[in-house]
Amino acid sequence: MKRSRTFSALVAFVSLFLIFFYSTLHPETTYSLRAGPANLLKHSTLQVHIRDGKSQASKQESVIILPPAVHNVSVSDGLRHTIPQNGAYWNRLLYLAFKNLDREENPFGHNSDWSLCRQTKQEHLQTNMHDFTSYPFLFQDFLQGMNCSSPPVLLNQPNKCPFGDGKNNNNNQTFLLFTIKSTPRNFEQRQAVRETWGREGMYKSGLRVRTVFLLGSSPLEDPDLSALLAFEARQFGDLLQWDFHESLLNLTLKMYMFIQWTVKYCPEASFVFSGDDDVFVNTPKLLSYLQSLEPSKASRLYAGQVISEATPLRDPKNKYYIPLSFYDGPYPPYAGGGGFIISGALMQGLYSASSVIPFFPMDDVYAGMCFKALGVSPETHQDFKTFDIKDQDRENLCVIKNLILIHRRSPHQIKKLWKGIHNPLLTC
Repeated sequence: MKRSRTFSALVAFVSLFLIFFYSTLHPETTYSLRAGPANLLKHSTLQVHIRDGKSQASKQESVIILPPAVHNVSVSDGLRHTIPQNGAYWNRLLYLAFKNLDREENPFGHNSDWSLCRQTKQEHLQTNMHDFTSYPFLFQDFLQGMNCSSPPVLLNQPNKCPFGDGKNNNNNQTFLLFTIKSTPRNFEQRQAVRETWGREGMYKSGLRVRTVFLLGSSPLEDPDLSALLAFEARQFGDLLQWDFHESLLNLTLKMYMFIQWTVKYCPEASFVFSGDDDVFVNTPKLLSYLQSLEPSKASRLYAGQVISEATPLRDPKNKYYIPLSFYDGPYPPYAGGGGFIISGALMQGLYSASSVIPFFPMDDVYAGMCFKALGVSPETHQDFKTFDIKDQDRENLCVIKNLILIHRRSPHQIKKLWKGIHNPLLTC
């Protein structure tokens, strides 16, 4: 086992070295697009900030603390009407948060002290969910850390979006920020994205695209990749990593952290894309779509492939299993988590809502809940295919060139498709 781990780490290091060498051979590419709208960031009507506090002394970077502000929170009636008030644990937590809001009390359900947030007694959980011991291990682990919202920062990119970029230099303004969910071991996936649809830079129309990858920490059974990740972060300047374990049910925490990071470090981004590192995005078509939007629509955009009438899956063998004693009710409409696009103008409000609404195990469902709290409905866009396309169209470049997103593709497939749709010999 030890020999196997050493070999894996060696392979990862060699791969990263080759990635670095290869990346130096490819200059930045630009594409011709029409001029886009000016920065669309506006203040949301729902605003909450974490109060300022002292950072703890640590070898790791301190947690992100946003500027102090007066609590001013409102939640749309739509969320209250969608999610019923009943005896399920999560539903009770939500309505307790509503009650605190109505009383103008502190609505926060998350614990800002990372060292104490997991001290949820098993007795408390068993009291509130009678069948808690029958829950899958990962679900039990999620519940014990459900109030944890301030993991230490391992890798940060505080200068990714220059401060005041939209005011002082239009050429430096972030028009589109790609925030891509990845894992420490996914070097090859990240590099494929860097070389294709997630390539940072200025497009010919003056639109600035920036990219960050979102990571947790490696599982204990995996090789220690911290040195390789630190090298990768220095070389490419696009890794964000927090000290929480990578898992399916921790994607909500990862989403919360990227929202918080964007509000602090990239607040003037006109649009933000959230997606996986195994999707293929037709970036020029996405930019053209965003440029075509009317300002009123562009400032409240939440678009992708929408799941409009979903309900919890009750099969314990399904990875998306939700116990009835934990949550009882339908899901609000939400955009599939493989990839969706939102207005930068909504990020502050989204952060505020996610600071109030209890974490839910499915990140895309949770996003739908937070947008529902803002009174923003997801918009179906037929060119987002988060559940993939017909088998006969998977290699059809003319079909893919007219789409914005497809899911899923290997690194090799991503590079092949990108090269194909930009081939000057392609006639569609």
